[in-house]
Amino acid sequence: QVQLIDSGGGLVQPGGSLRLSCQASGFSLDYYAIGWFRQVPGKEREGFSCIRHDDGTTYYTDSVKGRFTISRDNAENTAYLQMNNLKPEDTAVYYCAAGPPDFCSGPWELWRLRYWGQGTQVTVSS
Repeated sequence: QVQLIDSGGGLVQPGGSLRLSCQASGFSLDYYAIGWFRQVPGKEREGFSCIRHDDGTTYYTDSVKGRFTISRDNAENTAYLQMNNLKPEDTAVYYCAAGPPDFCSGPWELWRLRYWGQGTQVTVSS
């Protein structure tokens, strides 16, 4: 079965950390850009980080830059998102997605993404 599996979400206090995983099954991530997105109820899904398939160049929006780190391990067919210094406004459902090699260069149009994870809830609250 071809799918992406998100995991690692949970409840964390402000200032805490979480590490999300995005494992591919049934296909290889080798030639896909990987993006992380998040969505809160009533708002559109927004992208905030991306990593290229070839040289591992990473991209971040200002809202997460310096706090989140995207990475990938092609040998494990998995991508990761390390989230540090979490804030209440980071609360959302987080999704990973795989897209064409040029996806990270933007614009991050959701229709271009081929595979999506099922989402994992991240809640930042004291």
